[in-house]
Amino acid sequence: MLDIEAYTDGACSGNPGIGGWGVVLLAKKNGVVINRREIAGGELNSTNNQMELRAAIEALKALKRQTKITLITDSVYVQKGISEWLPNWKKNNWKTASKKLVKNKELWQELEVLALSLI
Repeated sequence: MLDIEAYTDGACSGNPGIGGWGVVLLAKKNGVVINRREIAGGELNSTNNQMELRAAIEALKALKRQTKITLITDSVYVQKGISEWLPNWKKNNWKTASKKLVKNKELWQELEVLALSLI
């Protein structure tokens, strides 16, 4: 079985502003890289957090079948959001601990659906 590592990043010039995201996918077998793929995109009116989320989403969308994937991100927002905050947001009807609406709800929902489809 292949192991996939996805290195993701997103950025914005201005916040909001012109944004971009990128992903490097490495397919490994027995610890050796056997394939590398790069994907990228952008949006004219976005935020840094939206681009970080879009990179993670596009990394998962690039997979053609269920597989083990390790997603590497420098975004605390994405990392904590998917691993810590998401269950509480859902439980609290998509509100934060301070009772504010969760920003980027649709992107978080898309990321969650894709992540669950890999399990």
